[in-house]
This record gives sequence, C-alpha cells and structure tokens, in this order.
Amino acid sequence: MQAPKRVAVAGATGRVGRHVVDVLEARGHDAVPISRSQGVDVITGEGLDEALVGVHALVDAATGPSPEQDAATAFFTTAARNLQTAGTKSGVQRIVVVSIIGTDRFPVGYGAAKLAHEEVSLAGPVPARVLRAAQFHEFVQQIVDWGRNGEVSYVPKMRTQLVAARVVAEKLADMATDAESEVPCGIPEIAGPREERLGEAASLLVARRGDPIRIESVSDPSDPMSGLYESGALLPGRDATLAGPTFGEWLASEYPQGGRQAA
Repeated sequence: MQAPKRVAVAGATGRVGRHVVDVLEARGHDAVPISRSQGVDVITGEGLDEALVGVHALVDAATGPSPEQDAATAFFTTAARNLQTAGTKSGVQRIVVVSIIGTDRFPVGYGAAKLAHEEVSLAGPVPARVLRAAQFHEFVQQIVDWGRNGEVSYVPKMRTQLVAARVVAEKLADMATDAESEVPCGIPEIAGPREERLGEAASLLVARRGDPIRIESVSDPSDPMSGLYESGALLPGRDATLAGPTFGEWLASEYPQGGRQAA
C-alpha cells in the first residue's frame, strides 16, 4: 500500500480538479486545493509558495476564463511557469498536467494553447508528466448552451470518445502518486469506452433533461478546425486507456429522474 502523499491540485474547484481532490482524499492522501477561492492565484502567484510547502506532487488542472487562443495561451503558459518556479522552491518532485487528445494536431485555437501549456510545463526544472484526455461528458452541456439560437442548438459535427471527468481524475491521481520507476514514456491518453458523435450525445442529453431544444449538427466552413473535428483528430490512439461509463450510462447516473441531476 502506498504511503500517503501531500498533493496540491491547481484548479481544485474546476470540472476535473474537484474530482482529483476527492479521489486523493478517498485514497488517504493529503490534498491541497489551489484556487482563487482558497486565496491562491496561479497567475499572480499570490499564496502559491505557502500552498506548496511540503507538497510531493502537483496536479495542474487549472483553466482560464477564455477559450480564445491568445488569452488561453497567456493563461496556461503564465500558470505553468509560476507553478514550475514555486514548485522548484518548495521541492515538488513532479507536476502532472491534464491536456487534450489531439492537441498537437490543431495549429490554432484552444488546442494550440494547450500544446503551449504542455511545452512550458515539460521544459521546466520540475519533472512534468502530461495526460491527454478526451472531451468530458460534462462538455456536452456546455456545447449545447454555446450553440443555442432560439429553439435550436447548433453543435459542431465531431467524432469524439467522451469520458467522465471522474475517470480522468482517477488517472491523474495515479500519475501524481505512483512510484517514480513507473513514469511512462511518451504522453499517455485516456478516453471513454467507445466513439460517440457529439450531436447524438447532445440529443440524448437534452432528451434526458426534458429540454425542448432541437439539436442540429453542423459544419462551419469558416472554422479551420471543422475538418479535424469530423475526421477523428480528437479520437484516442491504440495505446490509450479506455474506461467507462459510456455517455448514456453517465447520463442515467447523473439524471436518474429525468431532468433532476443527482446530488
């Protein structure tokens, strides 16, 4: 059995970070939440040195307020440099970064920002490990909301392999706390058990929630990423870890009584 470790989680109140905190604590580790609500800011560096005292590993699951490439790149690279600097001073032994499957295939946009995030993290003095994940199940609702226009929600045609944020959190916790000798070569990937079409997943979601919005899958010829979405650039490679639940199974657990989300 592993000895308990002190692990900091940047972005501890976010979609995957809150699950990382829960998983670490359930396994007996000392989770240190890092977020602005905790008085720690990864961009200004406020409170960061104090938060990392005695920390063995750091999980970087922080996300910025904007998906726009320049703003996202500035956020991720600034945060990564600050975490590396503070981590070096505090004696952190490793940093684990959550990224996106296929991010190296996207020359512009959010994918390019995440690639810059990976590069800065991996170039720092504290050894870093990257986990590339498929789109989270929770991502579908966000896309539906972004695409709302009257009685229709336009969602991009996209092949993906949706995965539960909790499953990704479990893998991040593994990578933060396992033995140094088990550090893998290359960048591992994690995805759900099967390929999904984003439009079909969105239709399942709104039906389960009792939302009358109609889902329409569309291609945007003005978006240089549209072809990549449809071609399968976001799908995992053959060596990826595949883990359930499927999107349908996750929906049933999150919304056991139709539109009422589970606590």
